[in-house]
Amino acid sequence: MEQWKDFTEALRKRAIPFAVQEPLSRHTSFRIGGPAAVFCEPRTKEQLKQALSLCRAAGRRVYLLGRGTNILFADEGFDGVVVHIGEGLSAIEQNGAFLTVQAGAQLARVCAQAGMEGYSGLEFAFGIPGCVGGAVYMNAGAYGGEIRDVLASATFLDETGTERTLQAAELAMGYRTSIFEQNPQWCILSATFALKRGDSAEIRARMADYARRRTEKQPLNMPSAGSTFKRPEGAYAGALIEQCGLRGCAIGGAQVSEKHCGFIVNRGGATCEDVLSLADVVCKIVTEQTGYRLEKEIRVVK
Repeated sequence: MEQWKDFTEALRKRAIPFAVQEPLSRHTSFRIGGPAAVFCEPRTKEQLKQALSLCRAAGRRVYLLGRGTNILFADEGFDGVVVHIGEGLSAIEQNGAFLTVQAGAQLARVCAQAGMEGYSGLEFAFGIPGCVGGAVYMNAGAYGGEIRDVLASATFLDETGTERTLQAAELAMGYRTSIFEQNPQWCILSATFALKRGDSAEIRARMADYARRRTEKQPLNMPSAGSTFKRPEGAYAGALIEQCGLRGCAIGGAQVSEKHCGFIVNRGGATCEDVLSLADVVCKIVTEQTGYRLEKEIRVVK
């Protein structure tokens, strides 16, 4: 780690929390991934700006990590700086029907607060386990709703560290994608949601129903990164995989969930290569037997 000495000393001088050779398996829902050369946890927006500025000046690779719920890190780890945007950057500010939320806020907490205040629109997202930044980045969705349906604007740092705000119509949001996926060097700081007045009890009841359905249908008791594959047009990935007889199919510690075939789970000791090998086998067989081509929804970081 000698080559990182100047960089880590700069973080230390600015009192920005960090660790070296931090196992990424500790920070992802898949529980898979080797060490990050430097794992940085800024607690304020100013620390985040400083950390990213230091990375640019030193020419270091950067990966922006939220709650790690849609990520598969390589077994070798990440030879760069993982910047974790967490609880220190999770403030929620309500202004009537507009809710401005920092990127590190847990999406479920945001949905719950909106519901308690009697504002509707985010119910579909209540069970999505990620943070607001990740949800905007990939235009997360469930049960017929998507983040773009309620997003008014997003504020971010661009590749130069300049703080900018774009309106929702400017964010190129599509199925599980956005302008941020096309510009991964941009760092989402916050999002503003435009909600509608509703009955608090009815909103909470809808969220409870979505949560119940998730618990009944998804393998929430096993490490995974959520839905492994995007929904192909005209079909559902899980149904196609089951149709091909792949329920329970396994390679190493990775397994097609026996509860929901759209999930690959870590049944114990799975590696990144186990997951990718199994996903490739699933894609190949589904294409051969049904003609549909599956595309991975999880983000693979090497």
